[in-house]
Amino acid sequence: MLGRHRILLLDAAPGDLLGVELERLLGHGLAVTLNLRRVADRAGARAWGGRVGFTDFDPFDEAALIAETLRDGGHQAVKSRAGVPLRAAFLAATAGGADSSGAAGTATGALRVIGRAGAGTDHVDLAAATRLGVAVTHTPGSNADAVAEFALAQLLALTRDLAGHNTASHRGDWRSPAAPARALSELTLGILGPGRIGRALAGRARALGMTVQGLGRTPTEGDGVRRADSLAELLATSDVVSVHLPLTARTRGLVGRRELALLRPGAILLNTARGGIVDELALADALRDPGHPLAAAAVDTFEHEHAAFDSPLFGLPNALLTPHVAGMTRSAMAEAAVRCADHIAALLDGRPDSVPVANG
Repeated sequence: MLGRHRILLLDAAPGDLLGVELERLLGHGLAVTLNLRRVADRAGARAWGGRVGFTDFDPFDEAALIAETLRDGGHQAVKSRAGVPLRAAFLAATAGGADSSGAAGTATGALRVIGRAGAGTDHVDLAAATRLGVAVTHTPGSNADAVAEFALAQLLALTRDLAGHNTASHRGDWRSPAAPARALSELTLGILGPGRIGRALAGRARALGMTVQGLGRTPTEGDGVRRADSLAELLATSDVVSVHLPLTARTRGLVGRRELALLRPGAILLNTARGGIVDELALADALRDPGHPLAAAAVDTFEHEHAAFDSPLFGLPNALLTPHVAGMTRSAMAEAAVRCADHIAALLDGRPDSVPVANG
């Protein structure tokens, strides 16, 4: 039985998906503490009061996060959706099973599992988690179709200048393009990181007539996707570059000033992966320079997000900015929530087979 295991939901699934997530967790016998801070319908959430415990705190406040994770004997699992930073200090304080006063607790109260309802785990200090025996599970592929569709929407919006035409039309300005747009079938799409999301985008792009090439560890030949030999080649031979890499020490700052200068004239850059892979300041400078080969960019992920949201891209008319929403379709979020619940329960129950563990 899992009844002795407690899980803290730092940020639950939104809307009526909250019920789906809670039912799954409770069905596994977990004792759930729901953080209400990011719940829009608090009255609806409190209807679960007979089966779920509640708290209300800012999960981005590390001191509050530690205190809540340790409260009442501690939680053995925490679940995150929005990428709350779970750093070494948090892990050191919670994986030892201390109570909220800082006194050492029992092993059963120690944090054992971190669950991410999503693919990326760059918000977790994986080395510290491994050292302290905390398994970090996630849901790779759960939002692949959603992100691929969003990247395609970004591409269409930029190639047809939908934002510019919309703004002009709302002003009553009947504006015709200075030059006709190129059809997608005239363009080559370069996918940086052809994993689950990259392959999903490649299939959609090829269906629309685009030539597609990719660069990454995942083989692409045979899918109608040409394999580029290097990053420099991919950038220099693509009209559109879409980034689909995890953020790691190796990929941080991968696309900077030198790389952006290699792009084809009139190129477009899409980033639905992680902020930090593309140097935002270099990207902003390139977009401000009318002589730069980069014509436009669409960015959904940033170095600084949520309450700390800030970017040198603010105010640039050729930068299409969105607040990390590419994977937020109903089906994708439901899939991620349910799979994450299943993974956490399996790990707490000592059944790690087939559970994706980022630090395994």
